[in-house]
Amino acid sequence: MTTDTLLALLSLKKVANLGDNSIKKLIREVGSAEGVLEEKPKNLLKIDGIGTVKIKDLHNPSHRHAAENELKFIENNNIRCQVYDQPGYPEKLKHCIDSPVVLFSSGNIDLTNRKLISIVGTRKVTRYGVKFCEELIATLAPLDPVIVSGFAYGVDITAQCAAVKHNLQTVGCLAHGLNQIYPKTHKKYVAQIEENGGFFTDFWSTDTFDRKNFLSRNRIIAGLSEATIVIESADKGGSLVTAELANSYNRDVFAVPGRANDPLSKGCNMLIKTNRAHMLTSAADLIYMLNWELDQKQQPVQKKLFIELNEEEKKIHDFLTSQGKELLDVIALQCQIPTFRAASVLLNMELKGVIKPLPGKLFEVV
Repeated sequence: MTTDTLLALLSLKKVANLGDNSIKKLIREVGSAEGVLEEKPKNLLKIDGIGTVKIKDLHNPSHRHAAENELKFIENNNIRCQVYDQPGYPEKLKHCIDSPVVLFSSGNIDLTNRKLISIVGTRKVTRYGVKFCEELIATLAPLDPVIVSGFAYGVDITAQCAAVKHNLQTVGCLAHGLNQIYPKTHKKYVAQIEENGGFFTDFWSTDTFDRKNFLSRNRIIAGLSEATIVIESADKGGSLVTAELANSYNRDVFAVPGRANDPLSKGCNMLIKTNRAHMLTSAADLIYMLNWELDQKQQPVQKKLFIELNEEEKKIHDFLTSQGKELLDVIALQCQIPTFRAASVLLNMELKGVIKPLPGKLFEVV
């Protein structure tokens, strides 16, 4: 990508009523960002969905001046720019209709052929939420996923710190330019996140921080990943918006269930109740639904696990002990649980080292 192309794209981004989707449409019809700026307005108005309101500010000379200043900031601070139709742009985000035309990043982000999951939730996370989040990431660590979040208080920073602890790449999506950090207390985490991961934003260094920016930020969180996980949420909030965006992108959404009268579980319970999220009770649920494969050599093996088996696991363990190797549908039938739940429980038991898989989708007790 040439400097002229980047300047043209940045100039288009400054046009007041021109959003990312409209910019892409104009470029698709005209052929290039430079061409859009050089095209006569009467020709642009022939493009479906492009009216006078959207392009009336197109040729304002201040846009080019602002773009040149932002380019200086980008160059002086070693910021990378990923353009939506160029190599290096996040693959999954590329397929979102409202994805940023230009994405700014810092750090050492490498998403090539990686498993990406987004983890979001309340800023007022409970000890239960922290524990669940940390244990989830610890269990997933052998799969080396990239953990995406919003770098906010609560669930977000818990997930990203857990990723750092397990040497996983983590990406923080910001609701402001890369010249600032919010919340300021999280500045202490920046260096360790950028060492093995980094930050994404589509906001400029000149953009004033505003809470309404979180809505724009959330589309990047949802769009980057193949699945979004909500860990604790009230009945309203940004986490639910992120989940809705993920659903609109046809991505999997998972929610951790909680007590019916718990205010911080209302959002998650609602997502599950209305079939807008899969219920997530362990890493096994996620691994099964996303069809991920766990490297057998890297599986965490725990000892003295029988006292930790839940009722469903005890049923399956007792059945396997008495009957030997059985197929999944037989196990589900005999233990009187859904096949989906049986598969999830079996995988969880496999992670614990209680059973091991054999060829032909069979299992035996260890």
